[in-house]
Amino acid sequence: MEVTSQPKAYKPKDFQTGLFGCCDDVSICCCGTFCLPCLGCTIASDMNECWVCGLGMPIRSVYRTRYNIPGSMCENFLVNYFCLSCAACQLKRDIDIRKRNGEF
Repeated sequence: MEVTSQPKAYKPKDFQTGLFGCCDDVSICCCGTFCLPCLGCTIASDMNECWVCGLGMPIRSVYRTRYNIPGSMCENFLVNYFCLSCAACQLKRDIDIRKRNGEF
């Protein structure tokens, strides 16, 4: 079997918006505030994961690994534990930005 293409490698780069960047996309912030499970399902769908996996440390870890975003499992856990809705909103904003830039 011959490999014809390699997975795209990304330079290390942080998330494109901050953890508390709700004003960057108010619609995502509202969804994360008033219907967090819906936002989780959207994130899981975007990443071709099970809807149950849309929120939490594992999906954030997968996303960070895929796009070479610096961080640790401990950091992922703490961010999700103390501010799950902010973490989910940040992840969705980053996904949308990557979609617009053709990187997703």
